Amino acid sequence: MSVFAKLATVAALAVPMLVAVPGTASASTTSGCSSVTQIGSTAYLNVGGQTMASVKQYKGCGKNYSYLYVWEGYRSTHSSWNVCAAIVTNGGHDVQDPQCDRNVVEIWSSGAATLSQCTQALGWNGTGPIPYSGDVAVKTDVRC
Repeated sequence: MSVFAKLATVAALAVPMLVAVPGTASASTTSGCSSVTQIGSTAYLNVGGQTMASVKQYKGCGKNYSYLYVWEGYRSTHSSWNVCAAIVTNGGHDVQDPQCDRNVVEIWSSGAATLSQCTQALGWNGTGPIPYSGDVAVKTDVRC
């Protein structure tokens, strides 16, 4: 077998493995800022026993952002969903600049001018502007 044929075989075998691994969003830009950096951990929104989304907090351009990515596995088993993303302050009690949408793959909160405060990214499966009773919500770790 030629070297080219061996490489082609290895590549063909590797592709299904790469596709099968659940991915996470690799966000680096938002509509309000050309470059952001993730701060803190990633949180996972679990709805009905299934991971619906990843929630991350980013900073850039003098602001904090919440980013929510709806997983392919959830999208492929649901015909519709609602999601929201926001930055929270004051121990998670004050919601800053939420954004909500229906049937989207990803959503960014508006930029919150909260870099001088302790913040968390908040994501939930609802219509907003805050999580209501019955909505499932998750927050990332606190970043000060």
